[in-house]
Amino acid sequence: MKRYFERHLQVLVESVGQLYRQRLGALLTALVIGVSLALPASLLLSLATLRQAADGWDGEPRLTAYLKLDVPDARATDLAARLGRELAAQASVTLIDRTQALAEFEHSSGLTDALALVGENPLPAALVLAPKGPADEALLEQLATRLRALSEVEEVQADLDWVRRLNALLEVGRRAVWVFAGLLGAGVVLVTGNTIRLAIFNRRQEIEVTKLIGGTDAFIRRPFLYWGLLQGVAGGLVAALLLVAVNVGLAAPVRTLAGVYGSSLTLVTAGLSGSLGLLLLGGGLGLAGAWLAVGRHLRDIEPT
Repeated sequence: MKRYFERHLQVLVESVGQLYRQRLGALLTALVIGVSLALPASLLLSLATLRQAADGWDGEPRLTAYLKLDVPDARATDLAARLGRELAAQASVTLIDRTQALAEFEHSSGLTDALALVGENPLPAALVLAPKGPADEALLEQLATRLRALSEVEEVQADLDWVRRLNALLEVGRRAVWVFAGLLGAGVVLVTGNTIRLAIFNRRQEIEVTKLIGGTDAFIRRPFLYWGLLQGVAGGLVAALLLVAVNVGLAAPVRTLAGVYGSSLTLVTAGLSGSLGLLLLGGGLGLAGAWLAVGRHLRDIEPT
């Protein structure tokens, strides 16, 4: 067993040396792999940032239940308190009484003089329900049904269309990114396989001599597999560095934009776990490309 691991370590060191001797070509291959991995990863992080913005946006989906005009303020207050207790786990309940509704309308519309001519407050009290947690279309529909069943409620407005559009767009984006990632992953396998194929052709005579003296296919295959693995890991490292560069370049503009809208939005980053995932993914794709290339072309090389 010790000899087995020593042999693998020796092949690994030899593969590193081989890559160093061909460092220009290895660097170009790593850049191609890195860009191929960084593109879908950055798109997934962008979708996560959009999801974060949607969840924390002040215009998140809410329900507004307008009470009947003849509902007294005391009764509206009791209703809001009761709903707040019953729906504590699902949503927060805020009462906007008739006086507050009129003041907010005057402030937003600038029609103070015109409203003064009316004499009587024409606006009803309203209950605003804000679901707790991410936007959930089913929860909003359930709460809307509950509010419509109340005798004090005249009308319920729900932002269900906004939720449907948001969820549909994010789902389309997520699936499109995964399809895109699959295509680029296949491209990484092909790029690595082509690199290994060229290496096999360049060492054809060496492979023939090794087979003549009794070298097995597994013995011959081993350095090429390590080569593909190292190429993929190098590509994953390039992808992680590219994501860091993108985050550094966009962090300040995003903070400025969030400040303008009074939001605490920040870019979602890959972090340490995401970077390690890119290294593992790159290494796995590189190893897969090398395995396919070696398995196909090694059988065609036989000593004459």
